[in-house]
Amino acid sequence: MGGSGAGREPEFPHAVLRDLGTGVFTVDLAGRITYVNPWAEELLGRRAADMLGEDAHDLLHRRPDGGPVPHEECLMRAPLRDNRSLQQGSEEYFLRADGTTVPIIWSTTPLRLADRPAGLVIVFSDFSLHREAERRAAARTAALEAMTARLNLVADISSVLMSGLNPVSQMRRLLRMLVPELGDWGSVALCSERTGALERVAVRCPAHPHRARRLQGPLPPLPAPLRPAVAKAMGGDRPLLLTAEALSVPRAPLAATHGMLFERLGGHSAVVVPLRARRHHYGMLTVGRTVDSPPFTDAEIRLLSDIGRRVALVLDNARLYEEQHNVAATMQRQLLAPLPQVNHLRMAARYLPAQSAMEVGGDWYDAFLLGDGVLALVIGDVVGHDLKAAAHMAEVRNMLRGLAWVHREPPSVIMRRLDEAVTNTSDAPMATVLFARIEGPEGGPWRLHWVNAGHPPPLLVTREGDARFLTGGHGPLIGMSATLHLGLTWPDAYAELPAESILLLYTDGLVESRDRPIDLGMAKLRHHAAVLARRPGETTVDDFCDELLGRIAPSGDDVALLALRLPEAGRGAPGDQSPPMPPQSSYSPAAPDRAAPGSVQEDAPVTDPTRGMREE
Repeated sequence: MGGSGAGREPEFPHAVLRDLGTGVFTVDLAGRITYVNPWAEELLGRRAADMLGEDAHDLLHRRPDGGPVPHEECLMRAPLRDNRSLQQGSEEYFLRADGTTVPIIWSTTPLRLADRPAGLVIVFSDFSLHREAERRAAARTAALEAMTARLNLVADISSVLMSGLNPVSQMRRLLRMLVPELGDWGSVALCSERTGALERVAVRCPAHPHRARRLQGPLPPLPAPLRPAVAKAMGGDRPLLLTAEALSVPRAPLAATHGMLFERLGGHSAVVVPLRARRHHYGMLTVGRTVDSPPFTDAEIRLLSDIGRRVALVLDNARLYEEQHNVAATMQRQLLAPLPQVNHLRMAARYLPAQSAMEVGGDWYDAFLLGDGVLALVIGDVVGHDLKAAAHMAEVRNMLRGLAWVHREPPSVIMRRLDEAVTNTSDAPMATVLFARIEGPEGGPWRLHWVNAGHPPPLLVTREGDARFLTGGHGPLIGMSATLHLGLTWPDAYAELPAESILLLYTDGLVESRDRPIDLGMAKLRHHAAVLARRPGETTVDDFCDELLGRIAPSGDDVALLALRLPEAGRGAPGDQSPPMPPQSSYSPAAPDRAAPGSVQEDAPVTDPTRGMREE
């Protein structure tokens, strides 16, 4: 490779060292400085003339605090002692002329002249910029790790809050995550739904677990002068930083709620987070630290504030759910019919809502006396599991009641009229209905006269435990024949009802679920009903229904169940001298203040438990 010969110029090496961009100096075998380039002068703030001939180690090498480094610890002089070819490092400091130290990154290489050792060449640069970059990178990494830890904590807390546990269990699990992660002890005080008074539902302190448990429970009544301060702490928008010194002041505003926590658990400070959402105040979350822990940082206070908002929203959602549940339960109980007391017949009804938020569905049962004195039984199911289904159910039920009362006709004719009425006067979808008459004189014998519009067949269980499904009387679903102009009918069916037998009407939720086909469910129903009927001893029809539901344990869909028990043969007939039968149970899935003809209370008023919610 050719060249201009510039590299052979006498000034060429000096020019290279002058413009190298890094500090260079040389020392002889005794460690005295023999050459200094301009960059070294600038980095050290010293003139070359002041450094030449000086011992490089004594003049320049220092500890970070400016103290001297012993000769035997000097890594840069090591090649002079043991003839190493190369040494480098980044943990050394040089002393500038102004007395400050500069961190350096450096390397040394032997210097040879005329093929003989002549000393060392030391190349160094200012490492402060690199160290500052490393410090910033480390700070960013630490900040990201802290943020990740906070996000993981918030995610774990959110999982706990969304777990569906009751509020007290949620608050106790919450404190197990906050302590000792963010504090040495913690407490959650909630307003009692019944009295409005504050109650510590959870207190956690790993250092003093027994003291923490004893601090749980209702707080004593607050003195009138302190109530505004406590209300402000619960209703504020921001957390309150509370110190032990502030509580030591006579009549401190929060001494009544937090003084005992500091006294029993210790601490220098605590963050009090209001649990407030949608204008409702639920209480306070408090996290405290003892003398061995540092004060709360602004970031930690903001994190606790965010956690407090999440807790308050969960509590508020629980309140709203409970209100919806109460409204739904009230509506469902008002839609269900109370059972009449009919001579010596005994009835029981049960309703289990679907597993949904509103818990209102289209299943229903009904029992009422017709104009000719015959008892009518109804079980039905309108398509759907929501408020609309419940409204349609009420329509169909009331239509059937009216038609059965006005028209003293066979069930087949009543069902045809119902199909036409639903099709032409209502927007209700299809429904399954079983309509039956219990015919026969007082004392028996009795006969079941029924039609079935696509509903599961009734189950008849004798006193001896013989159980069979009554599969006759089947016809199309209500809303199908008239809508499609099919001209289909419902044949009347009849069956004798033995004395002391049980007639069971039910909806498909009792025998069908996602993991159980209806055939298997019906076989299970027949088996358990037969077993219960054969049990010795006197059991009421209510006991029969409750034990049957306990054995089958339906889930998913809503369930309506109506059971009728026939008395002993001749009971109630003219000349019967038998002692009076126990009255029919007063339990009913219907609202407790509703009544049916023949029951103890008639024309009972209907109350609305949601009125207070609306006025609020």
